Amino acid sequence: MPQSHLQLLLELEQCLKQTNNWQNTAPSNEQLTSSQPFCIDTLTLPQWLQFIFIPKMREMIQQGASLPSKVDIGPYAEEVFKPLASDGESLLSIIKAIDESFSQ
Repeated sequence: MPQSHLQLLLELEQCLKQTNNWQNTAPSNEQLTSSQPFCIDTLTLPQWLQFIFIPKMREMIQQGASLPSKVDIGPYAEEVFKPLASDGESLLSIIKAIDESFSQ
């Protein structure tokens, strides 16, 4: 049985913290309201995951809203996390599991 979406989000949060990709201060409202995919022009991928993706997915799950039928973060994450060696591999593994869980 595949892991639940909430469990995967929790694992992603823990992995971001363990790899020092978690920050205590939120970006500005302007940074959070970018219209670019992944807020690529204003946020790093870890910031986007922490401040936009994880909270939005948790909120949708808790409200019983329909979830996206496809989440495709993996290809972008591969480019971003490639230089991080083993830290990057652990983050990529969880992100790929999230991508797969939403397409089932």
